[in-house]
Amino acid sequence: MCGICGIWEYQASEGRIDLPLVERMRDTMTHRGPDDAGAKVMDEARLGLGFRRLSIIDLSKAGNQPMHGCTDRVWLVFNGEIYNHAQLRQGLEQRGHVYASLTDSETILHLYEERGLDFVNELEGDYGIALWDAGREELVLARDRTGVKPLYFYHKDGRFIFASEIKAILRHPAVTREIDEESLYHYLTFLTTPAPRTLFRDIQKLPAGHMLVVRRDGSTDLKQYWDALPPETLPANISLRNEAEHSEEILRLLRDSIRKRMMSDVPFGVFLSGGVDSSANVALMSELMSQPVRTYTVGFEDSEELNELESARAIAKRFGTDHHEVIIGQQDMQKFLPDLVFHQDEPLADPVCVPLYYVSKLARETGTIVVQVGEGADEIFAGYDWFRKYVRINDLFWRQAQKLPASLRLSLAAMAKPLMEATFNKRTAIELVRRLGAGESLFWGGAIVFDEAFKRRVLSAEMSTRARSLSSYDAVRKHLEHIAEVRPNSDFAARMTYLELKLRLPELLLMRVDKMTMATSVEARVPFLDHQLVEYAMGLPVDLKIKGSSGKHILKRALEKVLPPDLLYRPKRGFGAPIREWFRGESGKMLGELIMNSSIRRRELFDYAFIAGLIDEHRRGARDWSFHLWALLNVSLWYERWNAPS
Repeated sequence: MCGICGIWEYQASEGRIDLPLVERMRDTMTHRGPDDAGAKVMDEARLGLGFRRLSIIDLSKAGNQPMHGCTDRVWLVFNGEIYNHAQLRQGLEQRGHVYASLTDSETILHLYEERGLDFVNELEGDYGIALWDAGREELVLARDRTGVKPLYFYHKDGRFIFASEIKAILRHPAVTREIDEESLYHYLTFLTTPAPRTLFRDIQKLPAGHMLVVRRDGSTDLKQYWDALPPETLPANISLRNEAEHSEEILRLLRDSIRKRMMSDVPFGVFLSGGVDSSANVALMSELMSQPVRTYTVGFEDSEELNELESARAIAKRFGTDHHEVIIGQQDMQKFLPDLVFHQDEPLADPVCVPLYYVSKLARETGTIVVQVGEGADEIFAGYDWFRKYVRINDLFWRQAQKLPASLRLSLAAMAKPLMEATFNKRTAIELVRRLGAGESLFWGGAIVFDEAFKRRVLSAEMSTRARSLSSYDAVRKHLEHIAEVRPNSDFAARMTYLELKLRLPELLLMRVDKMTMATSVEARVPFLDHQLVEYAMGLPVDLKIKGSSGKHILKRALEKVLPPDLLYRPKRGFGAPIREWFRGESGKMLGELIMNSSIRRRELFDYAFIAGLIDEHRRGARDWSFHLWALLNVSLWYERWNAPS
């Protein structure tokens, strides 16, 4: 919806916030809010708030921010949407709150005035919120439950700065652009930095489902207000349901989620890949509309095997949508690279960012401001092929092997290597053997690129020495240990989903959606991540999610009433990008040179002789190192854009 930012010099004895500085920070994010802008200095010029507006609800000037509540004690800047704001408003007005607009933003203010920090528990939506409470002399930040919207902050030397994007924080002259080497170490494994860290040393991101309170004395309180844990025990009316009854409830929850996310005073549509999730969005949205759903699809001119154009066209025809397509090639990728690193802020090494940008651009150019996307369904319903593989390995031997002494685990790992090589690729099997021998967890996430052993080869000797005490298992273990402690009876699939909801989904998949859609002034909404649907899915046993060789079983059963069987039960095809060809085709030489010639090389972080070997092997077709090279390309371009001397 918008871009927000702020500066609080909470320990300053006299006001020194410069309004033009707030405006400069704010206007680095004009793409997030091209329709209007606001800024205000308060707290005797110690606090400044900035706002860029993408008008979606109440398009009048009354919706501009910063905005105050019933009095000027509480002020708000807010990015996102509150889907239940109308219901909340009715009760608030009955209890005496007076509204000045029709916005969902104002409901946040009145709810906070009435309930204090508990306000966030009443909200259904996607948001990054900042509230200034002059009476309590506190600044309150909140990020939505599943992390659809990002929120970053800097806290140092009596100064607190926050923003929807890192680039706004970097406009402040006190903020230095130093690389965080520990975050870089984890980035190589996860393709992103685990919250709360970022690749900038002094800049953090608020984790999903968390609230941060900053007080006048500089003390802070970081609180998790929502956690996607399986229920300890299911209510009888749920635990006794059969498969058909679960299917009915899932369809009801998804219908309700899509209906809520159609809340808009501007045109909206769907990103349609032709797969189950995006097609479900189209089918259920069509039920609620008297006019055709606007659908948008992206394809690749040189990579027919990745295209789902025919599947998308079939769904568009079936539901009579107003369908639009864009076809991109290597030149489009090359042209976008400088803007890619600008909009990402820190590396998000998912190549889907490229097609996602172009389909978002198409939506905006054809007048669509809000879109629904399919992210989250595979995570909460075990839809990926690797879900089934990891569950099988866990059930066969890993669960029991973890209880064995180290010497026996090592022997078992050696014996199990052929099975793991038959289940996964050779590189993954080697890493799993290492994890078993080390007594580590089987599953670390759905997008692991440089594993611990391979990472040591790509790092320079100097960086490896500095990072000798690090392991990316630390970013995983804390979440897996937490769910094991508080939900000891949860099954392995639920624990996998829990980890995905903590790391890959909010910090990579949803971050890429937010950054690429907002780069074109389009807002994306994620119906499969409505927290009520997530909570329901987390309570379902694995045998309702995985049947034989198929994932998402119960979701597919739920959708049988709205989608054809040939779509629901055909083999899954993920939404991807042709990076293997990009690094081998005409653009391959150029991309390799961008890695090898980057100024980050002067930092002596990587072994460039080893990287040159990866590039050569990939270019010759000897091995596929495309995801590894894309991760190195992203961090190289990021360093050039944000850290290299001007």
